[in-house]
Amino acid sequence: MPNPSLLRRLAACVCTALLAVSAAAGATTDTVDLQVDATAQGTPLPHFWEQMFGSGRASLALRDDYRKDLDAVHAATGFQYIRFHGIFDRDVGVVYRDEHGKIAYNFSYVDQIYDGLLERGVKPYVELGFMPPELSSDPSKQHDFWYHPNVMPPRDYAEWDAMIRASAQHLIARYGLDEVSSWYFEVWNEPNLAFWGGSPVQPTYFTLYEHTARALKAVSPRLRVGGPSTAQAAWVPVFLKHVHDAGLPVDFVSSHVYGDDTAQNVFHTGENIPRADMVCRAVAKVHDEIAKSPYPKLPLIFSEYNASYANLPNVTDTVYMGPWMANTIRECAGKVELMSYWSFSDVFEEQGVVKNPFYGGFGLIAEDRIAKPAFNAFAMLHKLGDTQLPLASDSALATRRADGSVVLALWNYAPPVGDTASYTPGKPKGEVKHFDVDVAHLAASAKATVWRLDEQHGNAVALFDRMGRPDFPSREQIVQLREAGQMAAAESVALRDGHLVLDIPPQGLVVVELH
Repeated sequence: MPNPSLLRRLAACVCTALLAVSAAAGATTDTVDLQVDATAQGTPLPHFWEQMFGSGRASLALRDDYRKDLDAVHAATGFQYIRFHGIFDRDVGVVYRDEHGKIAYNFSYVDQIYDGLLERGVKPYVELGFMPPELSSDPSKQHDFWYHPNVMPPRDYAEWDAMIRASAQHLIARYGLDEVSSWYFEVWNEPNLAFWGGSPVQPTYFTLYEHTARALKAVSPRLRVGGPSTAQAAWVPVFLKHVHDAGLPVDFVSSHVYGDDTAQNVFHTGENIPRADMVCRAVAKVHDEIAKSPYPKLPLIFSEYNASYANLPNVTDTVYMGPWMANTIRECAGKVELMSYWSFSDVFEEQGVVKNPFYGGFGLIAEDRIAKPAFNAFAMLHKLGDTQLPLASDSALATRRADGSVVLALWNYAPPVGDTASYTPGKPKGEVKHFDVDVAHLAASAKATVWRLDEQHGNAVALFDRMGRPDFPSREQIVQLREAGQMAAAESVALRDGHLVLDIPPQGLVVVELH
């Protein structure tokens, strides 16, 4: 019988020879040595990063392409909740005044929207906003989004309270209290930015929260309500102090952050925090603020996050998102209940009708149902187990599934090629990472299956570039792009005595299943 140690030494020699050939050809490598114990006692790793997604405004959920994209992301991730703006916007038609000026309600579109989600296995995370013009203190004050939501407080809080009660009562009558009590109700969106027109800003938002939370709980104390849904991880300590002092209900804390938010805005410091670290630094900040508050056990939900809040084609459209997502999971684990990637689809109109399939949109799926690299990243990372194994590395995660299989995520983080609204062609800069992995206590029969995402695998953008980046691809080109965007076929990799080696290019992500 061959000596396992000898086989490993021979494999190492072969790898060294291959590295020497690569170096002679002008390539450089960075070696990462990893030791994993398949039977080690780990820590829980609930899939917090993929249980919820954001989307374009509420009325878009009536569109066929929205629903097809939702089905695709749900099949890849099994996500449970979806959040969007605008359930009270004019195009949903909830509120109207009759000829006598009396307020009335029409839940026809609301029912179609929520029926469509629930039929697809997804529950609403209800963002309560924006202001129906019929209730607004100033119907002319609109946000500059393409669909121009109204951002003002109500002219009469009695009318707002009545609408909140009527909406909750209607939902319970249609879906049942057991179902609706499993949803989340979030009061407004980013009141610390231009989405809230009350003055002074913070006290008037607190008034809105008080009325909304009390109105919901008056319908049923089982309904879950929370806030402050702020941008840039703001307001949480003062919000929780106000809620506590006023005796208001609160069931969860929510906030938002993006990779290119600044340290000045999030932490009020002059630090230069890299895009790779900003999201989880902010998550840790709010996690600690809750722990020090009168409500130390409240769930934390980051109901928006992404690598960028802008439309940066070299960021959200590219393979960059694979390592960025994997690193975000590593850094945020254990600090947050749910994180809602903004967003699941580029059926999305905040900046207007989509003018080019790869314009730097937030979605996992581009226009015309073309999967982006980010979609494949989520599909690959979905394979991770629900127990995190000890591993000291900033470029790897080790997990175990309930059946004992070990799943690794390995990545080679490199910054975006370009960081502006204009696409910059070119390959990511950086060295190839050579991973030398030893996994102890695997079954003797264990095999290694590998999925890759990089410039050559699961990347529709490479073909789009070769096509000349057309604004309006032909039907034939769309078919080709959809095929190019599919996740690359799984590979079998040699595994000897728990030892394997893999090379990953800059901005590459690899998921390895050992079973």
